[in-house]
Amino acid sequence: MHPMLNIAVKAARRAGNLIHRAADNIDHLTVTKKSHADYVSEVDRAAERIIVEALLQAYPTHAILAEEGGAQGESEYLWIIDPLDGTTNFLHGVPQYAVSIALQHNGVLTQAVVYDPTKNDLFTATRGRGAFLNDKRLRVSKRKEMTEALIGTGFPYTRFEHMDAYMAIFRDLMQQTAGLRRPGAASLDLAWTAAGRYDGFFETGLKPWDIAGGALLISEAGGLVSDLAGNQNYMSSGHICAGNPFIHEQLLKLIAPHLTDGLKA
Repeated sequence: MHPMLNIAVKAARRAGNLIHRAADNIDHLTVTKKSHADYVSEVDRAAERIIVEALLQAYPTHAILAEEGGAQGESEYLWIIDPLDGTTNFLHGVPQYAVSIALQHNGVLTQAVVYDPTKNDLFTATRGRGAFLNDKRLRVSKRKEMTEALIGTGFPYTRFEHMDAYMAIFRDLMQQTAGLRRPGAASLDLAWTAAGRYDGFFETGLKPWDIAGGALLISEAGGLVSDLAGNQNYMSSGHICAGNPFIHEQLLKLIAPHLTDGLKA
């Protein structure tokens, strides 16, 4: 395992252990509402502190971009962190959430960890070295027909400016696929796409920490990742389309008629 990935794995496991213990005492947690349907708990903040401290102890000159703490430092190395992706699930006792840590070097994703503490599932990737689930090599699915494909997605929940376009895409996919799923944690959705559990995935309005880890997992598992227009602006736009090469292409074609200017960026 790459040394930087090894540090990230240790940090993710420490944060995951804290989250797992806290899941037994949800009713006693302090929770703050950041915006409509967007919550942060003391567990989010504590998990983030654990991760940041572990990373900066090993690499004190590296920069940080974390969901709760924002940007910190300047460096060619940038750690992108979601300490608890799926906070709403966590607060409702729904066991679908994860820790996501990724590293960018000069703007290129090079390391990724997505850790599911409820199942002890550890998804990892290093650029050029493949993607793994608990040390087992991952490959995206081989399905070629959209009618047989299971597609993951995430409903808009804080930003609704693209709601009409999203619902039009959802309507078309609902009629042309084997099914659509919305579990509520984008990093895990992307990891599941890398593992072949989903054949494809799309969502709008995500943040870099939602996307970074899962995007590298998919590309290292042989899949494709783009924005909804087929370009590589997904980290900045937050609009993402991913899947195995066959389904990714078909997803883009189905999405294309519904793209507004805001979804093309």
